[in-house]
Amino acid sequence: MYEGLISTAKAGFKSAVDHMKDEFKKLQIGRASAGLVEGLMVELYGTMQPLKAVANISVPDAKTVSIQPWDRSALGAIEKSISASSLGLNPVNNGLSIILNMPPLTEERRASVAKRVRELSEEAKISVRNFRQDALSAMKRMKESGDIREDDLFSGEKKLQDAVDLVNKEIDEAAKAKETDIMTV
Repeated sequence: MYEGLISTAKAGFKSAVDHMKDEFKKLQIGRASAGLVEGLMVELYGTMQPLKAVANISVPDAKTVSIQPWDRSALGAIEKSISASSLGLNPVNNGLSIILNMPPLTEERRASVAKRVRELSEEAKISVRNFRQDALSAMKRMKESGDIREDDLFSGEKKLQDAVDLVNKEIDEAAKAKETDIMTV
């Protein structure tokens, strides 16, 4: 009876973890990565579009990201959106493409990025708690309406908590790995 609620909650847990990992990819950690800019929104042809939809993004070396738009008239808009973003990168427009050079991370910047990793992992845990609370509330309503017995409610709560503990462990491990990656010089 309550298995559907638990599987729905687990799907929510997975989406929270996936979102956190996507956000981790966008963090600047001194190495070039296409994931750093591909989701950046660019105003082009009167609409907002993700950068990956209007340009080829490549990583020629560990410290450089090259962005070559399909249409050269988009160079200015791409440059503007990168400058306005929170990436802290200075785009270099050479007339054909935009080059982003990754500056080496200072100790202060490393600490700030590590702090952001902790914030993102806490946001993921909050999402997990919210999904858990929704499922628990639905189970309690089912018990009140007589759809499940008290024993089923306790069993469902235990299974749900086990799933929460598992996903929280995954979140902690991913955050710790990312933080270690950032703090490694």
